[in-house]
Amino acid sequence: MNRSMPAVPGTCRTLVARWAAPTAAALLVALAATVPGAQAAEAPRGPAAVLPQASAGKSPSVNAGPAAGPDRTGFEQQEIRAQLAPHRYTTLAAEIGAKVSRLPVQEGGRFQAGQALVGFDCSLQQAQLSKARAALTGAEKTWGGNKRLAELNSIGKVELDVSEAEVLKNQAEVAAMQTMLGKCSISAPFSGRVAEQKVREQQYVQPGQALMDILDDSVLEIEFLVPSKWLAWIKPGYRFQVGIDETRKGYPAKVQRIGARIDPVSQSIKVVATIDGRFPELIAGMSGRVQLAPPP
Repeated sequence: MNRSMPAVPGTCRTLVARWAAPTAAALLVALAATVPGAQAAEAPRGPAAVLPQASAGKSPSVNAGPAAGPDRTGFEQQEIRAQLAPHRYTTLAAEIGAKVSRLPVQEGGRFQAGQALVGFDCSLQQAQLSKARAALTGAEKTWGGNKRLAELNSIGKVELDVSEAEVLKNQAEVAAMQTMLGKCSISAPFSGRVAEQKVREQQYVQPGQALMDILDDSVLEIEFLVPSKWLAWIKPGYRFQVGIDETRKGYPAKVQRIGARIDPVSQSIKVVATIDGRFPELIAGMSGRVQLAPPP
């Protein structure tokens, strides 16, 4: 009887341990379910991590509503850039080969129509003109003498015609030299300002060489592109505002003309307007934003 007793307590302990572990866990879960504080403590774990993600996910969908509006809203709110350009501008070039003797108007200076802007040293051309005039005088005297001889039948008709042709030839040479001397000074074709001087005094220039850029800033133009759909309401004479970046001010403008062709790719068309009024602070090359939108 003493030999069989030790095996019973070991088996009982094993059975009790196997039964007690799940039973204890079940009891703990039951107790936690009956305690209000435990539920309050456990509840924030799941929702606390989920709510911020849901709100972050919903916010793009709310903001996406206005952005997905009709295309017309995008046209109305788009920024239209524009640049001020002079009404007229050109590059003056030399018509003869000569040395620049004077540039009376410096860069940025103003001038009036007909005022001399470039002067050349034309002493050589002046000497050639004097030579042509002397030749013309001699030819005229020869022709006059031959005409008297012809009246006396002392000279043939061919010699008389040749002397007359010599007079005409020298007259043409004098006229050519006079025209050449007329190009020794370049006058302004319109009133405006000197934008850039490309040569300096005492510099020799060749025919066709650029001398200076000039512009007429009495009227400043604005060129910009608008959607072709705006042709339904934008017309010459339409008034609007343009904001200039350099001055940080707005200025009145008026549409002058509309382009003759629509770009088939961008569906846009060029519009040319002018600043309505005189504003001394504005100069060509300034840029800004056109404050133009379709009517409601």
